[in-house]
Order: sequence, then structure tokens, then C-alpha cells
Amino acid sequence: MLDLTKPYTTQDVADLIASKDDSQLRQLRVTLNGIAFLSDEVGAENIDGLAFRFETWDQGNGYSGQAAAADTAWVSRIEHDLRKHWPNPRSSYIDF
Repeated sequence: MLDLTKPYTTQDVADLIASKDDSQLRQLRVTLNGIAFLSDEVGAENIDGLAFRFETWDQGNGYSGQAAAADTAWVSRIEHDLRKHWPNPRSSYIDF
């Protein structure tokens, strides 16, 4: 989890991405309180209490896990999108 209401670094975003492996579908979600986390629930499942969510990341495509966290371009993209959409997301669903 990553608290977006407090200062955070690129490494914090990398740690978030590394927090779950790439073995199943994942979705990056942000709660109304600014907590970003990788969810095993994807799509429109259990979205009450979310400020926004990213599109579902397919398993086996390198979107989460250690290898994804080592991809500086990917981590920077996610960090940029988190900063862009928190605290005022343009939508509750962020499509890449």
C-alpha cells in the first residue's frame, strides 16, 4: 500500500508494484482516503470507497512483480498517473 496523502518517492511506487507478483490479474486502486494498492479484485468488483482505479493488468504481461518494479519507465509512468489523478481524478476509471 502507498499513502498518496503523504510525500512519496519513485521507490515507493516501485515497492507498490513489487508488492504482488504477475501470476494473476491485478488492478491498481486508490481509495477515497488516498491509499493506493494492488487488488486481486479487478474490473468493477467491489469499487465502493474508491476514488479511482486503473485498467486491469493482465497476468503474465509484466505489469506487477519484481521485474515490473525494476522497469524504470513503467514505474515512472505509474507514478506520473498517480500524481496526475490524486486527489482530483478526471474519472473513476483510468484507461491507459
